[in-house]
Amino acid sequence: MRVKKQKRHRRAVRFYTACFGFREPFKILCDGTFVHHLLTNGIIPADTALANILGATVKIFTTSCVVAELKSLGQSYSDSVNAARNLITARCEHEKRKSAVACITDVIGENNSEHFFVATQDAELRKKFQEIPGVPVIYALRNALFLDRPSTVQQEFAKTLEEQRSRMTDLEFEMLKLKKKKAMTDKADDTSDANEDQNDHIVDTMEAKRNVKRNRTDTKDQAQFKRKRAKVAQIATITIENIRRIWCAI
Repeated sequence: MRVKKQKRHRRAVRFYTACFGFREPFKILCDGTFVHHLLTNGIIPADTALANILGATVKIFTTSCVVAELKSLGQSYSDSVNAARNLITARCEHEKRKSAVACITDVIGENNSEHFFVATQDAELRKKFQEIPGVPVIYALRNALFLDRPSTVQQEFAKTLEEQRSRMTDLEFEMLKLKKKKAMTDKADDTSDANEDQNDHIVDTMEAKRNVKRNRTDTKDQAQFKRKRAKVAQIATITIENIRRIWCAI
């Protein structure tokens, strides 16, 4: 029986850690009824007993409103008051004292953002928190502690939440499409720039080759022009000498 209870508790703890983000050390928020029951039934030290059922280290909290309510119950609750004062005080920000039920309900809020396990002997409070997703409840029977199984409401909420996480919204899908389109456009621009750079390089190379060829042609033409000019000068010189010879002979 004890092994089955431990397995059930471990399964519940895994549910809250996986679906609602609970992390060690687990925080436990106690009301006055739970603190008083621990002392009356000798479930001490409380942190060890609670750590055993959750299989992890714990931090135990209460509120100033809970302590004030215990104090108002009289001398018979003095030990419970002292025990509650030794717990970590969770901020409730109530200037005027509220009942423990109202105070703890306010601290938990709509979504239990602080990830508290609520420890209470109040049956109505247990039932109330079973209707709020992500609020695990601990209670005691005589000298044994129990962790409530996740309620149907909590399980359905976790299932819906998981479906929402896994389903891509229309907006997310459109944003993904735009992102892919932009990536393809940027890639095309990079390719175009690379092609243009390559074309520019080819043009520069061809122009350089043409310039080299032109320079060679100009040099060759200049050499030929010099040879022709020298040959013309030589012919002119020979012609003048011949004319002089003919003239002298006459």
